[in-house]
Amino acid sequence: MRDAPSRWNLRTLLIGRPKDFRDPGVFHRVSLVAFLAWVGLGADGLSSSCYGPEEAFLALGGHHYLALFLAALIATTVLVISASYSQIIELFPTGGGGYLVASKLLGRVAGVVSGCALIIDYVLTIAISMASGVDAFFSFLPADWAIGKLWMAAAAVLLLIALNLRGVRESVLPLVPVFLTFVLSHAAMIAYAVLANAKHVPDVVAATGAETARSIAEIGVFGTIVILLRAFTLGGGTFTGIEAVSNGLSILREPRVETARQTMRYMAVSLAFTASGLLVAYLLANVRREPGLTLNASLFYSLTSGWELEGVGLGGAVVVVTLVSEAALLFVAAQAGFLDGPRVLANMAVDFWVPTRFVHLSDRLVTQDGVLMMGASALVILFFTGGDVRTLVVLYAVNVFLTFSLSQFGMVIHWWKVRRAERGWVRKLVVNGVGLFFTGLILVAMLALKFTAGAWVTVVITGAAIVLCFVVHRHYDIVRAAVRHLDDMLINVAFPPDVRPAAEFDRNAPTAVLMVNGFTGIGVHSLLSIPRVFPQYFGNIVFVEVGIVDSSRFKGRDEIGNLEIAVKEDLEEYVKFVENMGFNAEYRYGLATDPVPELERLCCEVAAEFPRATFFAARLILRRESFFTRFLHNQTVAKIEELLQRRGLHTVVLPLVAPA
Repeated sequence: MRDAPSRWNLRTLLIGRPKDFRDPGVFHRVSLVAFLAWVGLGADGLSSSCYGPEEAFLALGGHHYLALFLAALIATTVLVISASYSQIIELFPTGGGGYLVASKLLGRVAGVVSGCALIIDYVLTIAISMASGVDAFFSFLPADWAIGKLWMAAAAVLLLIALNLRGVRESVLPLVPVFLTFVLSHAAMIAYAVLANAKHVPDVVAATGAETARSIAEIGVFGTIVILLRAFTLGGGTFTGIEAVSNGLSILREPRVETARQTMRYMAVSLAFTASGLLVAYLLANVRREPGLTLNASLFYSLTSGWELEGVGLGGAVVVVTLVSEAALLFVAAQAGFLDGPRVLANMAVDFWVPTRFVHLSDRLVTQDGVLMMGASALVILFFTGGDVRTLVVLYAVNVFLTFSLSQFGMVIHWWKVRRAERGWVRKLVVNGVGLFFTGLILVAMLALKFTAGAWVTVVITGAAIVLCFVVHRHYDIVRAAVRHLDDMLINVAFPPDVRPAAEFDRNAPTAVLMVNGFTGIGVHSLLSIPRVFPQYFGNIVFVEVGIVDSSRFKGRDEIGNLEIAVKEDLEEYVKFVENMGFNAEYRYGLATDPVPELERLCCEVAAEFPRATFFAARLILRRESFFTRFLHNQTVAKIEELLQRRGLHTVVLPLVAPA
């Protein structure tokens, strides 16, 4: 009999060798410390300073001096939302992303809305980050090269897909130099812009007051607020990365809550300083839009135009380094979509809102299907919009503020409900209440100001995703009802023991090998079908089960141990059951991220030990099946049947028609 197939292939070469989830140190090695989490998760918000402040500043039109108010408003909002999400992290220490928060505090409908909004926003995060990164990169290249922008963005998405399939830590580490270059170069540029124009600060402040008074006189208080609010909402992408920390708690180093708090502090300070600082720098340097250049590029060129060293101009080189760091960081920012998007899908898959395949881990211990889904969706969006940043900005950020608002509202409701038992509930309610005010204000303003400009597309796509989730959930409800019906009929039925004693265990005797998945009605039905179909033939029965280590289980060594105990207890139930019927029984088990290769390995070992083995697996058949319903299931039985038959092993699939 052939050995198990070698795992060395092209996939292994590109993605890497499998990781051992039993290794005591694997959880430590795949998790992120606060600094790396800042790189992997914080780049989303920080990178939006490459386009958010620009869109906000340009939206002011001829009212540029309102940029001071805008900068203060953005910094305040970032700090308030960060503080409110720190409380979410404390309340949900195992992961408090928008989907889980809304589901637990507001109900399943709010949870689905929040989850779908987040998934689509993370897809847009990847798309807009790539498109904006390419724009920054091409800012210092010949204009006729722009034809390659879209293809470069697509290639960058494919590269990040490959990195993320290798693993979380592996996808973040190469990005650290890029992240640090961006942070240091932009901090230096902002500081230089303020210091170099320090003498103009009093004039700018005075002009801001005069401009504000003039605007109020011409268009009224309401008109001035609308201009400021429109600019504020167009720069709203600046805040999107804050959600990523609470959603990505599962990948943070223990103690996770403290690591998350530290990450949140890094994010809040760097984001508030960069986004607000750039707005102030635009104003002080009197930057205006130039054809072919981003506003940041214009700012940096104006600041460094006189930089020389012994007659050699340095400004151009400094700007190139800074813009390259922008482009590279925007590529890094897409990483937040790849880190958190699959986790939202996995959480929703546990609750059967999306296909359960999204909860499964690859042998590299990443949610492979989620990574592929996010990358493929981002590519579709890129080609649909032509990679146009201004179009993507309109689509972007609406959904994340929907999730923000639902999360903050849920927290406000929670603090009010526990006010008699929770000390300091007033302060906590106020923090989340202020967060709700800011996020709700931005959400309403975005929908009002951006809806006809294209935001309706995001609303339609999100609505379609929500409807699809309910369709998927209904299918799984039907399947689970059928399984429960079988459980009720078969598991608790007392079957009389066979009067004949079990024969001596003969490993050369005909042996039935039954693959099971827990002690369920399906398993018992399959077991009873074997002697009915093959009466008086089998004397031995061997049970085989693989415990699946998915993203809901991969949270620590204790969870893996609990899974192993549960699998053994299920198999021991089967053994006791058939021994009462007069059969000899044994069991074999394993743990794996993918059940098919492990089942194949176990069955090959059993076949070598029991030469006359016949393998059995049950398949639940729905009365109405389609391509869509088949996609919602992993087809494990069909795959293992094909593999075993190729090895020359007799395999029988026991059909079980669902009663509903």
